[in-house]
Amino acid sequence: MAVTIRDVARAAGVHVSTVSRTFSAPNLVKVDTRERVLAAAAELGYRPNQAARALTTGVTHNLGLIVADIANPFFPPLIKSAQSYARVRGYQVFVADTDEDPRAEEELISILAKQVDGVVLVSPRLSNAAIAGLSADLPFVVVNRNVKGLPAVLMDIGSGAATAVEHLAGLGHRRLMLLGGPRGSWTSEQMRRSAAAAAERSGVSLEITGPNAPTERGGRLAAAAVLEAGATGVIAYNDLMAIGTIEGLSGSGVEVPREVSVVGVDDTVAGRVARPKLTTIAMPTQEAGRSAVDLLLHAIDMPGGRGAAKTTLETSLVVRESTAPPPPLK
Repeated sequence: MAVTIRDVARAAGVHVSTVSRTFSAPNLVKVDTRERVLAAAAELGYRPNQAARALTTGVTHNLGLIVADIANPFFPPLIKSAQSYARVRGYQVFVADTDEDPRAEEELISILAKQVDGVVLVSPRLSNAAIAGLSADLPFVVVNRNVKGLPAVLMDIGSGAATAVEHLAGLGHRRLMLLGGPRGSWTSEQMRRSAAAAAERSGVSLEITGPNAPTERGGRLAAAAVLEAGATGVIAYNDLMAIGTIEGLSGSGVEVPREVSVVGVDDTVAGRVARPKLTTIAMPTQEAGRSAVDLLLHAIDMPGGRGAAKTTLETSLVVRESTAPPPPLK
């Protein structure tokens, strides 16, 4: 038989309400009484019902984690890291996928708000104003979006994009193309700005296309634009797009990297096992998951002074087989 709160009250010689207060509001119970209740609970193996406690305290010990596309290999390492860290801190994580749809994102936030103590929003597609409005009554942390007044974990993709441009320029490429991501993507905008500035510094041309679907199919479709522009160096919004671009180019008889070099973003398993193995900008996804949960729990613990702490994580270029010097001019 499961141990109940009444069993603990009987063993400790107190009223049931005292046991309840010991677990929900321990500061309201005398120290000696609280210690007696906790000792009895430990001896009997009693575990308080979290759902029942949530009804009286408003604390669920649940967190929401909303991602743009759970099928994208960028997100699972971040999700796993966030879940593991939250569990160590005594929290469980509800994961939801918006399928890149800002309307679904808004709906999910509204639903989860009734069941969690705070939300981590990863690569959101909603506007900053909409996110700020939804976060008015619930602690929020955003990943890869800089929203005024909200804590954020930012991966320095701007620096990564600039490094990718410099890498291609250093190999001798003079006509580059940046395949932008979906509409509303903070990452895509940071890439666009930094890549354009790096191209100007390096003395190379850069054409930017987008918005594009951040998928393998999106990359295959974008391959036609690469061919039309005569670009010999390509930087894609993510690894999936980069792999799709390589497929699209191959289907048109263009070899990577002998004729066109391609750089991805994320450093996912898919890019590591692709042929050719993908040169990519490594994103610190696991560290981002832990940092986001840490910021969120701090915001939950200090509801009156959450502030807008920002954590910026470094990115790095991983050079593999999909980049090489351009073919000689004919």
